[in-house]
Amino acid sequence: MGQSKHISIIDDDYAVREATKGLLRSLGYTAVTFDSAESFLSSNELLETSCIITDVRMPGMGGLGLQNFLIENGYTLPILFITAFPDDQTRKLVLDAGASGYLVKPCDQNRLITFIEQSSQR
Repeated sequence: MGQSKHISIIDDDYAVREATKGLLRSLGYTAVTFDSAESFLSSNELLETSCIITDVRMPGMGGLGLQNFLIENGYTLPILFITAFPDDQTRKLVLDAGASGYLVKPCDQNRLITFIEQSSQR
């Protein structure tokens, strides 16, 4: 099912990172986790990643800052935003900037899986 898909999960909440990684790995995807956008950007994973799942609010650079950095530097990866603090303005900002999705925590597993499958077709 998703053998070649390399997914980076960026969230400051350890439980969310591990649960999402476990779900994706159970479906055959490669999933790596990061506790911050900065740790993701300082790794070599950006070059390997085929899509990103990121929290909106994190200490330091949040998901919106990460999205802006990627756009400014020419990266066009599918990005799914997840948040425990939904607001319409942020949702509109990230989707207008090209995000593939915006989900509220706790995320519905079926919607998360649908996002990953759809991003595989890009």
